[in-house]
Amino acid sequence: MPEATAVTDRHPTAGRPDGPRRPPAMVYAVAAVSALGGLLFGYDTGIISGALLHLREDLALSSREQEIVVSVILLGAMAGALLSGRAAVRHGRRKVVIAVAVVFAVGAVAAALAPDVTTLVAARFVLGLAVGGASNMVPVYIAEMAPAEIRGRLMVLFQLMVAIGQLIAYLCGWALNGSGGWRVMFALAVVPAVALAVGMTLLPESPRWLVEQGRREEAVRTLRQLRPAGADVAGEVAGIAAVLADGPADGGSWRHLRARRLRPALLIAVGIAAFSQLTGINAVVYYAPTILDDAGFGDSVALLTGIGIGAMLVVAGVVGALAVDKAGRRRTMLWFLPGSALAMGVLAVAFAGSTDSAAQRWTVIVALFVYILCNGIGMQAVVWLIGPEILPLRVRGPATSLSTLSLWGFDLLIAMTALTAINAVGRSGTFLVYALMNVACIVFVALKVPETKGRSLESIERALHSPLPFRKALERN
Repeated sequence: MPEATAVTDRHPTAGRPDGPRRPPAMVYAVAAVSALGGLLFGYDTGIISGALLHLREDLALSSREQEIVVSVILLGAMAGALLSGRAAVRHGRRKVVIAVAVVFAVGAVAAALAPDVTTLVAARFVLGLAVGGASNMVPVYIAEMAPAEIRGRLMVLFQLMVAIGQLIAYLCGWALNGSGGWRVMFALAVVPAVALAVGMTLLPESPRWLVEQGRREEAVRTLRQLRPAGADVAGEVAGIAAVLADGPADGGSWRHLRARRLRPALLIAVGIAAFSQLTGINAVVYYAPTILDDAGFGDSVALLTGIGIGAMLVVAGVVGALAVDKAGRRRTMLWFLPGSALAMGVLAVAFAGSTDSAAQRWTVIVALFVYILCNGIGMQAVVWLIGPEILPLRVRGPATSLSTLSLWGFDLLIAMTALTAINAVGRSGTFLVYALMNVACIVFVALKVPETKGRSLESIERALHSPLPFRKALERN
């Protein structure tokens, strides 16, 4: 590729006398409002951690029933991921996110009013539909709206909002600790759901979806709202149309995911999605208070540790948002995942003996915090970013659905087996398995994952057409 084209792909504003210009406020409004879907995702998946302490007593739940209440939201998320991808191809990204907000509100009210376990399980499934839809579509929507040079940090805002949602959930779990308080915990999610629905009605549709629908004039108008004055909007629209012309006419079809040129991108997107769960993050997020309480730490210490975990997730989100655009996606993973593996290993060793001593308890708590920080930066900050970046536009709906389905499927596996694994092989053995999964993830990233920092979505897609391996093609682009 000629050098001038490569420069344009990486930094559309480079080479001007006044240098790169600040994107319009609309870009940040798009990211901030749509990322409320991340806050709801984080809150509704995290709130069960604190609610479970008294929910299991109020409803007399066994360990298996606790796992079902926790994990049914993930089953719903798998269905939501599949449905939202296809719906986004037909109706657009924006309308799907609005529908997701409505489903969030309905599920929250149903969970808060649930008179029995069966109703609560059904309500959590409905919430899962919304979680799956949000996790699938919000990152795609932001990716397709954002300029290449700040796309990473805007997309990681979604993960940061997930972390903030989880922190709020932990704080609510602590503040509303007591019999019946879990109903209020569930009901509070209605507020951000309404804010998301109203806010999305004021935002534009994805310009890439508009081009795909043949509505190029609308796409040009939208991009003028999202790009600095003087940006080559017509050139960007032409680039989008060019990559669409190279793809299948009916890109929403699942059968096109079998195309050979798509395999490297699918392997990376699905692999990172799977490892984001197999490395153990949600075993800690969902069950840390329960694990610590059962290990003799007490309700108060367990809940306060949960708040600390939520705070670490927020710190990880902030650092990750900076790291993915400064250091790059690949380097961020390779820098921080070793710390995640080491912290899990320390947890395995610490739980191998009694946790009666103060030193051993502090070791457990510090290792938990270090694990959350390193895994949050090295994996969770990247997982929602890498898929929408590397998957081609024509098949982005079903392809991101497959990636998100993988994430929620492995999340379901972890949620359904965490307590059972602890009962079978102990806390030490369970955390050792998660430590080994972190090591396997490092090897996968080192061998397969390319750097996408600062590149336009269209230049990344063109690399898939190269006869060179995907990673090498991107490096030479």
